[in-house]
Parts: sequence; structure tokens; C-alpha cells
Amino acid sequence: MPREWTLFVASGDGDSYFQRTLRAKTLKVAAVGMVAVVLALVIGLGIVGYFGGGSTRAATLARSNAQLTGELEGMRERVAELETAFTSLSDQGSELRLMAGLDEIDREVMQVGIGGPGVPRLEENPLFTDDPVAAADAFAVTYDLNALERRTRLLRQSMFEAADSLRAHRDLLAATPSILPTSGLLRSRFSTSRLHPILGEARAHEGVDITAPRGTPILAAADGRVMSAGRNTSYGLAVELEHGYGYSTLYAHASQVLVRAGQRVSRGDVIALVGSTGLSTAPHLHYEVRVGGRAVDPMNYILPGAAP
Repeated sequence: MPREWTLFVASGDGDSYFQRTLRAKTLKVAAVGMVAVVLALVIGLGIVGYFGGGSTRAATLARSNAQLTGELEGMRERVAELETAFTSLSDQGSELRLMAGLDEIDREVMQVGIGGPGVPRLEENPLFTDDPVAAADAFAVTYDLNALERRTRLLRQSMFEAADSLRAHRDLLAATPSILPTSGLLRSRFSTSRLHPILGEARAHEGVDITAPRGTPILAAADGRVMSAGRNTSYGLAVELEHGYGYSTLYAHASQVLVRAGQRVSRGDVIALVGSTGLSTAPHLHYEVRVGGRAVDPMNYILPGAAP
């Protein structure tokens, strides 16, 4: 290999030229230096790219964390609002159960606590490894929402139970005779034995007699269904109603019947008019109440102020 190299550079027209003689060792050093510079540039650009990209990823992650934190805070506020609304609804549910004659649900039972195997743990949250604080916040919100969901289901079931009970109470009240069926003067009360005004012998009087002008409206004492409507031997023109829950009522000696068998009636509906048919000496209403087929005193089923 030559020990020296001559570098000759001439112009295009050959009028001027440049000549330089370099040793081989000098050229090797220059070449190595250039290679080192190139490698340094490549490595430097790689480092800048790596740390620059890492900085971008860090900034993106920081923005994501800030957004997640804001969303969790908003969810916590909404959960707090739902808790307040649930407490108010729970108080109303307790009042509803009281009105329905049911026991109040114990406050500890209403919390619907959970525990034991299978219960989610904070460490199982996907965020826990990367961000334990965010994971704890997300876990707390999820736990509160799940608890609120369980309490809501229990309250829903409780209110359905109270509604069913109230409905049964309402139906029972609607079926219970509670008004005096006509306006007039109470002449004869319920008795196990009295002298019959026409037959002249002692007989049970299984109802009350209310004297009233002929044609005075006779009202249904409760909701029910017409069992019979028409002529009935000693009762003359009469209407018998079946109300449910073992209750039935009889309205006798009418001058006119205004309903038919099988018809549904409501308390206060006009079902007949006062008359004096059958074994009767003057216009009046003979009114009976039966419970389980047994005659009872109708006056025990007249609410104060419920007379028409």
C-alpha cells in the first residue's frame, strides 16, 4: 500500500489546479473520524427520537389520567345525588309499608351488605398495577353503584309488597258494607227474637227496618255483584248483593228493582226504590248484612256520618 497519496484537483478549462500530498496514515485517521461523526449523529438522533416520543407518550398519559380523574369525580357527585334521592324514596317506602300494615325494613337489612369469596377486590382492578390511586377511586365508585343497585332492588320489592297489601286493603274496604242504604227513620233493630208484626209470633229479626217514603232510593252498601234481583216470597221485591271477603247484603220490600242478576255495582249506586211488597205493613227497607252466611247486626257496619 502506498505511503503517500496525492490529491489533484483541476478546473474545467485546465487553467488552474490544486495539488495536495497526504500520507496514508493521515487519510486513515480522517476516515475514522468521519465514521465516528456519522455514528454520533445517528445515535444522537435515535436518543432524541426515543426521549421525544417518551415525552409525548407521557403527556398523552397525563391528559388521559386528568380526564379519568374528572370523570370519576363527576360519577362520585352523581352517586351522592342518587344516595340522597334513594334516602328520600326509602323514607316514603317506610311510610307506605306503615300504611299497608307491614313492618318497616330494618335499616341494616336495607344496606344489603356483601362479603365472602367472590367479592371483587381492589387488587383485581386492571388499573391497579399502573395507577393504584386511580384504581382505588374507580373501585370505590363501582362499589357504591353496585351497593345502590342492590338497595334499589330491595326497595322496589318492598314497595311492590306494600302496594299489594294496600290493594288488598282497598278491595276489602270496598267490599265491606259501610253506609245506611237509604234515608229514613230506623224503626226496628237487629234481634235474635222479636214479635213479628204480621204473623204475631216470635221470630229472629236478622236485619234493620228503615221507614221511608215510597220511591226513596235504595243504595248499594258496598261494591259487589248482584246475586239475585226480583220477587222473593215474604221479602217481596228484593235485591241480594255479594261483595266478596264473605260479605253479602239484602235489600227487601222494594217497590221497584233497578238492577239485574250478575250486574256489578259500586257503593252508593241506586239499586232499588223503597216500597211495601211482601210481608210489610208500610213502606220501608228491610236491610240485612251477612258475614260468612251468618246474619250480623247491620248497625255495626255503619260508619259515623256514612248515612245518605
